[in-house]
Amino acid sequence: MRVKINFYINPSEALTLPCHYNEIIQGFIYKKIDKWISTKIHDQGFKDPDTERIFKLFTFSRLIPQGMAKVKDGKITFYGSVSLIVASPISEFIQSFATNLIKAGNIKLSEHSLILDSVTVEGLPEYREKILVKTLSPITVYSTLITADGRKKTYYYSPFEDEFEKLLIENLSKKLRALTGKTISQGSIKPYKVNSKNQRIILYKNTVIKGWDGVFELRLPIELFPLAFDTGLGAKNSQGFGCVEVY
Repeated sequence: MRVKINFYINPSEALTLPCHYNEIIQGFIYKKIDKWISTKIHDQGFKDPDTERIFKLFTFSRLIPQGMAKVKDGKITFYGSVSLIVASPISEFIQSFATNLIKAGNIKLSEHSLILDSVTVEGLPEYREKILVKTLSPITVYSTLITADGRKKTYYYSPFEDEFEKLLIENLSKKLRALTGKTISQGSIKPYKVNSKNQRIILYKNTVIKGWDGVFELRLPIELFPLAFDTGLGAKNSQGFGCVEVY
């Protein structure tokens, strides 16, 4: 499930945020879900029984302007109205988030007050063996390597490396196992309209994260298909990465 939220920005003002605002949106989401759900997702998460990897199992898009947005001096300014998409396979999460937004009416984002225009809960797209998706937030895929001197180094893969696709499928498989206990590791995820200009570098809590925007071709088994949309593709989904929609 996913929630699409539309906000109005006060006509006499503008919404100005740091260009790297993922942490602000993440904090806003946690504040708008009930405490017991927030605690469960943030502190416990969902564990893959095989690898013991913990997943938060939600993702969100970048802010999507309906009008203009200007970037200057490390800040981005939005005018008019903006949209945000938040997705999760956990129905209680989506219901709590949508309900609390509607109750609040006016929304505080950073130091700005926004007027809630609409909240729409959307279902999954119909299953297709082959589907094109476009990113609403960058897909990041990485491995932690050990250098010759024993230090840890994070290596981020590009969509043109074989490991990118392999790790995307493994990631979806782990999420499925965390949710259902089933193991399915099949399918393909390939770049369709992606080039070097689509690389994105995001700063999250003073950590550099590299990801990729663009259009990707998905061929997934029916069990993994919904997870691509509800949990996001790749890693760091709850930090605002890997949110996609049908192209």
